[in-house]
Amino acid sequence: MKIDEHQLHEFIADSGLVSKKDVDAAATEAKKTGKSLGDILVSGGKIEENDLRRISAYVLGIPFVNLKDKKIDPELLSLIPEPIARNNNIIVYNKKDGEVEVAMLDTKDLAAIDNVRKKIGLKVRVRLTDDASIKNALLQYQKSLKEEFGDIISRESKSIKVIDESTKDKTEAELLKIAADLPVVRIVETLLKHAIIQKASDIHIEPSEHEVIVRYRVDGLLHDAMTLPKEAGPSIAARIKVLSSLKLDEKRLPQDGRFKIDSDGEKVSFRVSTLPTFYGEKVVMRLLREGGGGFSLDTLGFHGQNLERIHQATQQKTGLILVTGPTGSGKTTTLYTILDILNTPDVNISTVEDPIEYQMPRVNQTQVNPRIGLTFESGLRSLVRQDPDIIMVGEIRDKETAALAINAALTGHLVLATLHTNSAAGAIPRLLDMGAERFLLSSTLRVIIGQRLVRKLCEKREEYTLNKTARDKIARTDHFDAAFQALVEEKLVKPKSSIDDVTFYHPVKSSECESGYDGRIGIHEVLRMSEGMREMMMQNTNTDGLEAQARKEGMLTMLEDGLYKAAVGTTSLEEVLRVISE
Repeated sequence: MKIDEHQLHEFIADSGLVSKKDVDAAATEAKKTGKSLGDILVSGGKIEENDLRRISAYVLGIPFVNLKDKKIDPELLSLIPEPIARNNNIIVYNKKDGEVEVAMLDTKDLAAIDNVRKKIGLKVRVRLTDDASIKNALLQYQKSLKEEFGDIISRESKSIKVIDESTKDKTEAELLKIAADLPVVRIVETLLKHAIIQKASDIHIEPSEHEVIVRYRVDGLLHDAMTLPKEAGPSIAARIKVLSSLKLDEKRLPQDGRFKIDSDGEKVSFRVSTLPTFYGEKVVMRLLREGGGGFSLDTLGFHGQNLERIHQATQQKTGLILVTGPTGSGKTTTLYTILDILNTPDVNISTVEDPIEYQMPRVNQTQVNPRIGLTFESGLRSLVRQDPDIIMVGEIRDKETAALAINAALTGHLVLATLHTNSAAGAIPRLLDMGAERFLLSSTLRVIIGQRLVRKLCEKREEYTLNKTARDKIARTDHFDAAFQALVEEKLVKPKSSIDDVTFYHPVKSSECESGYDGRIGIHEVLRMSEGMREMMMQNTNTDGLEAQARKEGMLTMLEDGLYKAAVGTTSLEEVLRVISE
């Protein structure tokens, strides 16, 4: 249903929420641009989006429901899978007389309404609601699902068939039969779905003397999710091996595999690693959500000069772009995001990776397989004969791969790669240690990106300011000055203000946000290879000297970028210091 703009104008003016002058000015702009009056008022900060929703509901004659304090029956919640409810902001909250009532943020989303109607098979009555109501309902979703998963696992683990010591003498067929036992199948399926809902990045299944501990890594931190009977461990490991096409009867050596599932419309790949331990096989699974692309550099946390430097490097036809950091710091996601920017119909992109974490359209991706001789070195050597314009190397691990990547960058290719170092400046000595020629490296490097991941603060947080004594305990004055200057350049603080006026934030735990944090974002340093940096390289300068030169040329270090993000309320100082000190 389309809202009559004239009616909307009158109702907003009568509501008293916006001054007549602002309403008339927005109406004039709406006529010129063809945009909605409501959209202009919201984008201009004249009215809250939830207030506009209430007025729109009144104009359209759609009932408005408040679910902020409403406990919804878990059976009603389960009518729509949680990912669909979250993505479409739609909640079933009532059912009567063969029809359901759903609350939505956008009642014009006819596709979502139609999907719910088909899935439930009942008549759907649409109601409008607000953000707080949707948040409350989604929180209940998680709680009811946790209880449901706990019940399933508790029930099924009691009826699981025990694999005893004679397992080593069983045939592959017998082990396959044990792994297909219905309780085992249900437990593994439940663990996977629970991890997806919890937004976990990794699942650890760890056998111990008396039980099996299941841990999830959420927002970079591991925490216990549940415990299972010790007897369930071997059967669960066997089931995961079946899904990953691994050898069931091989328990003495580590194995790596992969499988994919579709959970309520969300496709997720699981990268599996098994490792023999004293009490049995430990299994670790990395969750890789398909379509995990769709990021942009600014949503990853790049801003200001960092963003400009990367865009300048991607506009070059040749050269080497490096992303550095420890395992799990988001290097691959950054590379894929840059590739997504570069992925246009007029270029040929080829990659050699271990493993392929996301599938990208129009990109030729090769998975290394050292067992058959397909290494980064041999894969890269073959790639340059495939007429690529852009090459991505998953990781530079040795002298040969480094030499090939540099030579490819010299001979007309733009090369993207990752490297394990603690800082951007540390990448240069690392490559030189690998045997890279100093003069070749100086002429091919475009930018080096160093990064870590910090947890993002929830909306509810506590403000505070720091005096000089407190700041001195955290970082040197020049680091705070650099972060403050970035805030000034991006017009986030007034030039005449000082660091003493900047507000920082503490996390606040709540029922909606259990840890005070939700999700992660990068803190970065982007080192551009200027003439000054090249001269420093040729003079055999160490990491500290290179970093000092880069800072003179305007580079924000990861610590300084972390201070900047703490000042804008993205994260906390505690979180920045935790990550930087790791």
